[in-house]
Amino acid sequence: ACVCEKNKRVTDCRTDGSGRCVCQAIGSGVTVDCTTLTSKCLLMKAEVMGSKSGRREKPKDAFEDTDGLYDPECENTGAFKAKQCNGTTCWCVNTAGVRRTDKHDADLKCNQLVRTTWIIIEMKHAERNAPLNAESLKKFFTDTITSRYQLDGRYITNVLYENPLITIDLKQNSSQKLAGDVDIADVAYYFEKDVKGQSIFHNNAGINVSIDNEPVKLEKTVVYYVDEIAPEFSMKSLTPGLIAVIVVVLVAIVAAIVVLVLTRRRKGKYVKAEV
Repeated sequence: ACVCEKNKRVTDCRTDGSGRCVCQAIGSGVTVDCTTLTSKCLLMKAEVMGSKSGRREKPKDAFEDTDGLYDPECENTGAFKAKQCNGTTCWCVNTAGVRRTDKHDADLKCNQLVRTTWIIIEMKHAERNAPLNAESLKKFFTDTITSRYQLDGRYITNVLYENPLITIDLKQNSSQKLAGDVDIADVAYYFEKDVKGQSIFHNNAGINVSIDNEPVKLEKTVVYYVDEIAPEFSMKSLTPGLIAVIVVVLVAIVAAIVVLVLTRRRKGKYVKAEV
């Protein structure tokens, strides 16, 4: 037996012939290599199984950034299947498992698994008397992501600090990703769980953000996904609030046009002409 340091949501761990710790992912039974990150799809499936069995409470913020925690269909490689369903309702997802189409019936066709090439992690730190040192902050998050999640530094394209917002850009297209490289979607999932105190690592220790030996408290984390092909959402998928804003803007534009026409009519001179 051995301990899977990079994933606590496993069972039946053992050492293989090369000395690596390999385990079975809970919920899917897929064999995972504990020397690297486990795919997000298998992690989500294990979390759902844990919630169903009552072994753990469902996190209160599990629904942030997506439609919520769902029981995904995974390929044997650990990748998400392009089409995901919940009963008779189905939708298409990207390589991060995030819905990129409206929800339809079971006849929906998802021809390909569209790759997420850019992930934006946006964080907000607690109110401070003085701003953080931007260079120290960049070094902390770059070093943490490359060492803790084994992501090659070339995929971290930007760490931007605009007090109080911290933005991290991860970019990785299919041609850049080499065999053995961890996927940015998996990195973002591990990272998000760490900063929210729900670490997937065996020791349960999340990230203690410390810039220039000063602890920094993060209040909010939001993850955005950019795919290589634009998502296919219709007006139906817009929230009522956003639709209301659009309607108000359209009404305001129409009202402005009416006022403009009436004003021009009043100012203009009427001249009767004969043909």
